[in-house]
Amino acid sequence: MSTEFDDLVAEFERFQEHGRKAEQRLAAYDGMREEIAAVEATATSPDRSVTVTAGPGGAIKNLQFTEEALRRGPQALAATVMATIQTAVAEGARRQAETVQRYVGDDLNVLDQVLETQAEMLGVPVEQLRAITSAPPVARRAAEEEDFADREFLSDKPGSARAQAPPPPPVSQGEEFLRKLYDGEDH
Repeated sequence: MSTEFDDLVAEFERFQEHGRKAEQRLAAYDGMREEIAAVEATATSPDRSVTVTAGPGGAIKNLQFTEEALRRGPQALAATVMATIQTAVAEGARRQAETVQRYVGDDLNVLDQVLETQAEMLGVPVEQLRAITSAPPVARRAAEEEDFADREFLSDKPGSARAQAPPPPPVSQGEEFLRKLYDGEDH
């Protein structure tokens, strides 16, 4: 009977240890959620006329224009704003992925998935994005982005062809994880 009792005690202790580990993981995920909620990325246009700050999930938290920006034509300003937003949102997504990666480890490879998706969408090598990601977190400039100011796709002129938006890319496991994470906060 003593052996059975010792086995039951050992099993109970293992159960308690699993419970403690689960509580630690939940606390860590709460920390991750708080870190993600605090993510901000700021990008400034190459001519320094537009600055955008993006938050979690691509939310635009701040948009600033210089006097020079306001003297530009509507199409040029719109193109500069869109390119700068794209840069800030992409940087924010990379920072979110870095945060998730620190908590989940290499099991999901979230950061690589985000970098590969962005490389494909932006038409830049993954290595270039990886170099930006491993750099210290500072305001990123949109200098490497294409200048869309002379493009006609934002024009309201009669006869100008508007570019069709490409279909959304397939949702990766990392994006799905982040969506579920954010959806969980709403409940």
